[in-house]
Amino acid sequence: MNSGKVREIRAIIGSVRPEMEILDLTELPYAEKIDETGNSFKENALIKAKAVYTEFKLPVVADDSGLCVEALDGLPGVLSARFAGPNATDEENNRLLIEKLKNVREEERKAWFSCAAVFYYAENRYIHCEGRVWGVIAEQPRGSDGFGYDPLFYLPSFGKTMAQLKSSEKNRISHRGKAFRALKKHIEEYYLVV
Repeated sequence: MNSGKVREIRAIIGSVRPEMEILDLTELPYAEKIDETGNSFKENALIKAKAVYTEFKLPVVADDSGLCVEALDGLPGVLSARFAGPNATDEENNRLLIEKLKNVREEERKAWFSCAAVFYYAENRYIHCEGRVWGVIAEQPRGSDGFGYDPLFYLPSFGKTMAQLKSSEKNRISHRGKAFRALKKHIEEYYLVV
């Protein structure tokens, strides 16, 4: 489980109801490894959500997200966390991305972050929302906040990488922020009905 994602999701969703708590898988007695075998972010988010729902029979929020680079035909895509190998670190993934784009001109380094967010609330019953943010891949990492590809994801309108933004600023404009704000409305409606 990516602790950076969990922190962002908690900040974006907040508390829909006073008794509702968003738990990280590491806070639950769940030791199974969930294989992300989907061909899309949505498929992977559903795989994760369904696995946890099946175990605990509680509503689950899950996401799958990643970086897609135009010049690399959408890669790393669903392989974003494993771009440089199965147990790759953020630094290794970033290094590989820089290497693959070393001879690519700035105007051809367009990229987007994509997030598929899922609220899985009953057997085969779920709501799905997506969010995207567009940018350019920088030649070198900049900034120390964020995680993953944030230091390389440059936002021309801000003149900064995602890793140079404050958390509140990033959550306001990010792919995850967009997806989970949309999903939050559905979660609120669900709890009004239940």
